[in-house]
Amino acid sequence: MTNEALQTTIESWFPDPEFSQPQFSEEGSQFLNVSIEPDQLHELMQLLKHNPETHFDYLFCLTGIDHGKELGVVYHLESTVHRHILVVKVQTADREDPVFDSVQDIWATANFHEREVYDFFGIQFKNHPNMKRLFLSEDWEGFPLRKDYVDDINMVVK
Repeated sequence: MTNEALQTTIESWFPDPEFSQPQFSEEGSQFLNVSIEPDQLHELMQLLKHNPETHFDYLFCLTGIDHGKELGVVYHLESTVHRHILVVKVQTADREDPVFDSVQDIWATANFHEREVYDFFGIQFKNHPNMKRLFLSEDWEGFPLRKDYVDDINMVVK
């Protein structure tokens, strides 16, 4: 499936103009990128995996991003059947309580990826079965990959 056909398919899943529409881009990437509102994330991900035209059966990367004002998550998906790749992006301006839907019920591998993102960025995943730190100790304060994180003892600042 071409990126254009993939975009057309995804757009057809969001026909109601009253709701936010996914935003698409290929600029600066070899893959089609789709940005989605947080409240539409889980629905989109289910459709991407279970629709026979897309069949994204492999989540090969899930990472947190700190854009400065917003926190986000980037998902890299591949269809091992159709051999196409898609990047899904979601973000929130809520730095105090950033929460997105978990996708570990769709792709089991997301379980540990989401825990890693929580550990280093403080982004929580709603409906995750074990949302706790993965690498850092439970008494660790803060989230070290956030741009506003400060640790006077362990950080080297140039």
